[in-house]
Amino acid sequence: MKKKSLLLFIIVLAQFFCTSLWFAGNGVLNDLIRVFHLDQNSLASLTSSVQFGFIIGTLVFAIFNIADRFSPSKVFFGSAVLASICNLGIVISNNTITSLLIFRFLIGFFLAGIYPVGMKIAADHFDKQLGKSLGFLVGALVLGTALPHLLAGFSTSFPWKSVIYSTSGLAFFGGVAILLFVPDGPYRKKSSRLQLTAIFEIFKNIKFRTAAFGYFGHMWELYTFWAFVPVILGFYLDANPTPNFNVSFLSFSVIAIGSLGCILGGYLSSRYPTKQIAMIALSISGVCCLISPFLYELHPAIFLTLIIVWGFTVIMDSPLFSTLVAKSAPVEIKGSALTIVNCLGYSLTILSIQTIFFLNSYYSFEYLLSILAIGPILGLIALRKNK
Repeated sequence: MKKKSLLLFIIVLAQFFCTSLWFAGNGVLNDLIRVFHLDQNSLASLTSSVQFGFIIGTLVFAIFNIADRFSPSKVFFGSAVLASICNLGIVISNNTITSLLIFRFLIGFFLAGIYPVGMKIAADHFDKQLGKSLGFLVGALVLGTALPHLLAGFSTSFPWKSVIYSTSGLAFFGGVAILLFVPDGPYRKKSSRLQLTAIFEIFKNIKFRTAAFGYFGHMWELYTFWAFVPVILGFYLDANPTPNFNVSFLSFSVIAIGSLGCILGGYLSSRYPTKQIAMIALSISGVCCLISPFLYELHPAIFLTLIIVWGFTVIMDSPLFSTLVAKSAPVEIKGSALTIVNCLGYSLTILSIQTIFFLNSYYSFEYLLSILAIGPILGLIALRKNK
């Protein structure tokens, strides 16, 4: 048991170190615009390039069954090293918008060999306790997501280059830790051949399909909520001038609380049906979407409580859906199954965010986030079809 706990600790720590490349980079975007004399319109492109890189990377890794045909630990290590090198490219003095977009895209591409492959590694080592293990793993990702907001609160304390150097160093260390201390797991079954159509055929499995659709509904809501947390807080302050809170630190808190939601969800899944816990979490966050237009009229204490509850439940179901996906996929293509679900899920996040941006030109912001309820509602319908 102690060996298993140590193994999980190393996987979680390595995952957090490596995914810091993804999110800590967001904390220096304004510095990049200032230092390299970029147009302010470059901000959206720099933000989206990692997401696009991750989507293309997961598609490539899934189609070619990379995590199933080769040692996941070695794939993780190689991806971590390459991603950390691309991250260092950002500090080159003669960068242009084109070179920065390429570096950011490549970081996202190689993160496809880190995040879903990290879940594959955990699935190869843990079976009955997979939900709990992925709860810690996704919880580490949540903390990485919240990190830029914390850094923004200390923006005068950290030179932007030191953020790049430190995150590259952490990613390299995380990759080495996986390579040296996390061997291929006992539940791994190596895929003996390239199966180009496997990721499409697997959707014929109804249990896999419903778990994936539940995850897609969750992803429609998740990243858009995270992206707009500072906007929600700022809009509330504009409507209610009396409260005085730090938007950066509170944004960090609202997002970071989700790591506890992941851990709690993982523990509950070891005692109750995983799908049941996922549906409860998805229902609560869906209700938060529906009542979002009324948040800005509430007392500050009630407003903050509901936002914290939203932040807690919006990610709580993520490791549970990943558990359902992993357990419903054939063991020899488990890594590819997790990767393609990530690919499609993250593609939906871009569509969701762009939809809100588009509608914001026509409607007042306080009504827009109610549209996010579409994801949880459709996800719950898909899950109920396969009881």
